[in-house]
Amino acid sequence: MPAYIALLNWTDQGIRGYKDTAKRAEAFAAATQRVGANLLDIYWTVGPYDLVAVVEAPDDETASAALLQLGGAGNVRTTTLRAFGREEMDRIIAKAAG
Repeated sequence: MPAYIALLNWTDQGIRGYKDTAKRAEAFAAATQRVGANLLDIYWTVGPYDLVAVVEAPDDETASAALLQLGGAGNVRTTTLRAFGREEMDRIIAKAAG
């Protein structure tokens, strides 16, 4: 299943509610399930991003729906990257090589 890396930064609202961040992560995991995606893991980080989430979804539309719901809550802003696993990259290289 396609994987997506979401780089998250807290909004002013999100940082004010930092004490609830673990509960919000649980809510995000449940919300991803409802739209047909899966939160594989979430990390709280030090550096230019406050959190990093790894999400699996069957397609870009499903991943986008999950991340729109997350952003719509107003606690984070997201930058999302489509990630390719080893097997996917092998297929891409095979196509490129002809």
